[in-house]
Amino acid sequence: MKDKKLVDVTLDQSTIVRWSADVEHERRIAIYDLLEENHFELLKSADEAYKGPFKLHLGTQEGRLVFDVKSARDEPLMSFRLAMTPFRRIIRDYFAICDSYYEAIKTASPSQIEAIDMGRRGLHNEGSSLLQERLDGKIRIDSLTARRLFTLVCVLHLKEGRGPR
Repeated sequence: MKDKKLVDVTLDQSTIVRWSADVEHERRIAIYDLLEENHFELLKSADEAYKGPFKLHLGTQEGRLVFDVKSARDEPLMSFRLAMTPFRRIIRDYFAICDSYYEAIKTASPSQIEAIDMGRRGLHNEGSSLLQERLDGKIRIDSLTARRLFTLVCVLHLKEGRGPR
């Protein structure tokens, strides 16, 4: 099982925009946590015998989420695109509730903050589940890996000028 994991995750440099400190913090934590603990199993590959570990490069192109998967030795294994359309509503709602959360932690009561945070986690879970469904037949990931990857999908979505900066 130790081979079925990601050892490197990068984001397409052309997708890098000026993020707010909160967004940059979330991106760094997602990548750090992802590399510390993940399950990533490539189900179809240019090299069927290779079982990991993997490097993942994420980007967006023409409104699609781009997954480029390589071996630890940088040999191409699989590249594919997923439509962003199914994710857009969840991402929009997620950014809206994150904005509310960051505002609430400045002045709201602990119970109000907790209620907003529960909504935020619920949307994050919904996005993570959708990501797992969309990767079905290509990549198998566990729920923690899906949550961290969904965070990165949200960050990449900012390239198109959507969401907070």
